[in-house]
Amino acid sequence: MTTPVPTPSAPEGHPGRAVAPGATAPAAARVFVGIGANLGDPRAALDAAQLALRALARKGSFRASSLYRTAPIDATGPDFLNAVAAFDTVLSPYALLGELHAIEERFGRLRPYRNAPRTLDLDLLLYGVDPAAAGEARGGLRLHDTVLEVPHPRAHVRAFVLEPLAELWPEGVVPGRGPVAALRDALRAAGDQRIERLAPA
Repeated sequence: MTTPVPTPSAPEGHPGRAVAPGATAPAAARVFVGIGANLGDPRAALDAAQLALRALARKGSFRASSLYRTAPIDATGPDFLNAVAAFDTVLSPYALLGELHAIEERFGRLRPYRNAPRTLDLDLLLYGVDPAAAGEARGGLRLHDTVLEVPHPRAHVRAFVLEPLAELWPEGVVPGRGPVAALRDALRAAGDQRIERLAPA
């Protein structure tokens, strides 16, 4: 028997409570989700994960980056395959997080310790992106509570996030951190994160 995965909910008193899990936002929000795997058959896992994410997306809005092979960071195990998906969804940030966790569970994701190898990893990178907005507002929501942090707290220092993110949204911005392209270029210059772009997803 499969144990249902609890849907994360906004903390009591949080201003985002009006868009609690299960509710729909007034309009679709554009989101970017990181996808990664390094156990089993990572390519098959990423392909299947993209199909699952398409089910959460508004029709016609789903896009995916190329695949990237990357070395584990602060971890051991085989190389990862990574990608980033962009799509529009009517799910609130908390409801979307719950769906991402449920997809991971279906793929047998375990969390025995921090940065453990994984069959599938889905990270909510950006939520509520508005390419037409000015400045950092383009990058969407800034949220930090006991349940969820958006933008993802390490998105700006991970090549496996910034390379595919820049591929999908080269003029993008990570709120509080700066332009995606500049962040990516800084990591390229540092040269301490091995990453290889593969065929399109």
